[in-house]
Amino acid sequence: VTYESIKSFLSHRTTKDQMPFVHMLAASCGEVVACLIRVPVEIAKQRKQALLVKKETSSLQLLYHAFKQDGLRKGVYRGFGITIMREVPFSLIQFPLWEYLKVQWEPMTGLPINPASVAICGAISGGIAAGLTTPLDVLKTRIMLSESSSRISIPKILKSIYRENGIKGLFAGFVPRVLWITIGGAVFFGVYDLMTNI
Repeated sequence: VTYESIKSFLSHRTTKDQMPFVHMLAASCGEVVACLIRVPVEIAKQRKQALLVKKETSSLQLLYHAFKQDGLRKGVYRGFGITIMREVPFSLIQFPLWEYLKVQWEPMTGLPINPASVAICGAISGGIAAGLTTPLDVLKTRIMLSESSSRISIPKILKSIYRENGIKGLFAGFVPRVLWITIGGAVFFGVYDLMTNI
């Protein structure tokens, strides 16, 4: 909703050459809004996955406990800033690339654009964006799972990851991240296109 609203609002006020910037701004705003929901869900999911809580603890109980223990910013929205730092660059790559691939689809393939081809464009753009932003995802995960409630130094965490495992540490989980976002990009953008054209 945020992406389409901003894109629609600005596309009437810009030239065709400025459209990639419109896509970047709309995608960035959309990600910030989405992170208001995504971050608490990530907190609950990651703490359960890392076995930091009892198995029978519900996600709402976990978020309530995080709020009670560390407050809204350091508990429920812990890692909000770093999630934005991951999602905005991801969107700055994914959405303009997706829009570009859609425009280039017919000239490059000779086939008309349809939901299936939009899904392919989404898979490609999502996979590329996922691969390039993997270090930010590793950093986000480290921050969100950190037991320290004090201010966390991003450069120190990056140095620590690099010292422990080198460049491979910064790209830990590269293949699964690229695969699931490629598949997710195909499904998301295919359905997205189908729904927006109904």
